[in-house]
Amino acid sequence: MAELAGEFRPIVRFLGTDLDGSLKIPYALAAVKGIGVRLGYAIARAAGIDSEKRLGFLSDEELRRLEEVAKDLQRHGIPAWILNRRKDPTTGKDLHLYGSDLVFAIREDIQREMRIKSWRGIRHSLGLKVRGQRTRTTGRTGTAVGVSRRRQQ
Repeated sequence: MAELAGEFRPIVRFLGTDLDGSLKIPYALAAVKGIGVRLGYAIARAAGIDSEKRLGFLSDEELRRLEEVAKDLQRHGIPAWILNRRKDPTTGKDLHLYGSDLVFAIREDIQREMRIKSWRGIRHSLGLKVRGQRTRTTGRTGTAVGVSRRRQQ
């Protein structure tokens, strides 16, 4: 086993997130907000690292290569369709955001929709379903409202 050659680290720091070192690379990277298992496989392949290795057994050099690929996906041959922020409204570029940057961007998008009073923005501001789901019976909040029975005499 090649895994036994290096020193095992149970917790690995990657893109500002603590990851489980006992997981295989793609599944460990999926714990970072903005990276899924498929993107984890693509990052490992672009960095030239076997995706079957456990994250805790990687050397500092291999972790540095993984972070370098994750920070600039397109430069390392990962296609644009896998990115999570295509044609960003402010810059017009294809971006891939991680962690708190992703949360902030989504919040800003919702605020922009509410500001321009688009249909989606109105639904967000009213706290209703946004994506066309039915609301007659589901998505109710508050206490249960039922039929009250008349008192027996």
